[in-house]
Amino acid sequence: MTDHPLEIWHRLVRERDPSGLSDLLAADAVFYSPVVHTPQRGRKLAAGYLSAAFHVFFNPTFQYVREIVGASDAMLEFETELDGILINGVDLIKWNDEGQIVEFKVMIRPLKAINIIHQRMAAMLHPIDERTDI
Repeated sequence: MTDHPLEIWHRLVRERDPSGLSDLLAADAVFYSPVVHTPQRGRKLAAGYLSAAFHVFFNPTFQYVREIVGASDAMLEFETELDGILINGVDLIKWNDEGQIVEFKVMIRPLKAINIIHQRMAAMLHPIDERTDI
């Protein structure tokens, strides 16, 4: 990959296009959901969760409001609105030397937001993996 992983991530978010996730995620990527207590391991599961998030989170109100970037990881704070509730959260992203994401963790607030996200993500993810505990 020639682009920095954050540049690719921002482009996918801006275009609301999850099709590039497979190339961006490492084969052993791990996704940590704000509503599922077990880590989702592997490119397929991580891409499935992130693809669902594209549909649930990324509406016209979604915006990143702050970034803290290190050599191989970043914290991106975001805001979005769903059903009249302002959601504030962070994406914690870690990538490898090949520029692929190896870890993606999402944390959100307030509790009302977690409940809405839980409902919407469960509806999106049910066909992907029926063994998930959401």
